[in-house]
Amino acid sequence: MKIATYNVNGINGRLPVLLQWLKEAQPDIVCLQELKAPQKRFPVKEINAAGYQAIWKGQKSWNGVAILAKDLEITEVQNTLPGDSEDLQSRYIEAIIDQMVICCLYLPNGNPCPGPKFDYKLDWIKRLKKRTHQLITMELPAIIIGDFNIIPGPEDVYKPERWENDALYRTEVRKAYNELLNKGWLDSIRTLYPDEKVYTFWDYLYKAYDRNAGIRLDHILLSPYLHSSLQSGGVDRHVRGWTKSSDHAPVWIELDK
Repeated sequence: MKIATYNVNGINGRLPVLLQWLKEAQPDIVCLQELKAPQKRFPVKEINAAGYQAIWKGQKSWNGVAILAKDLEITEVQNTLPGDSEDLQSRYIEAIIDQMVICCLYLPNGNPCPGPKFDYKLDWIKRLKKRTHQLITMELPAIIIGDFNIIPGPEDVYKPERWENDALYRTEVRKAYNELLNKGWLDSIRTLYPDEKVYTFWDYLYKAYDRNAGIRLDHILLSPYLHSSLQSGGVDRHVRGWTKSSDHAPVWIELDK
């Protein structure tokens, strides 16, 4: 089974790119982030025509998450991250697919830092840790997948010294990410490529993609139940080079299921 995540950076404006990639890569499950479209403007007809069912949580102009599945039933569990009833940002959607819990997230950026946006990010991470602890305790086959807006370590960023005060790389967020791993979640891409520079995002400025001046923000974490199922994975880096593509590239893994 092939499972992927892709921050599309505007699903309607970049729909041709998304559809082209879906046709090429043929993933079974896809988690999308940064839809930048209200609920009624999600292109469900086009997604269905491509062979996928979908659930989504939109938001006008910002955020937005979705889960797509091909030839698999999707049962939505929740479309907000528990813990703050006043948080109206569309950043989390959770479903059961093929007896797995799929948690698709678009974690807050947190910049400028310090400030209220960074405080919101840290609070969001606390809520996420609580939910992930529940999944571990229940010993469920679960996947936390999406744009974490966290650079885990210096091996995940071009010139890390330039990012020390950025909310994507602050000590607090990297520590929180490592705490997830210490609780039993497996960073699938880093496990498959322990010693390689692997990036998933390249800025539009300064020819970052051409210079491979990237960062790794998009992650697929597996609960202990699924560790032994991991077979392969990678980043479809070439998609970032397509015309009118997102500044992120799709990330995928294959599980032996």
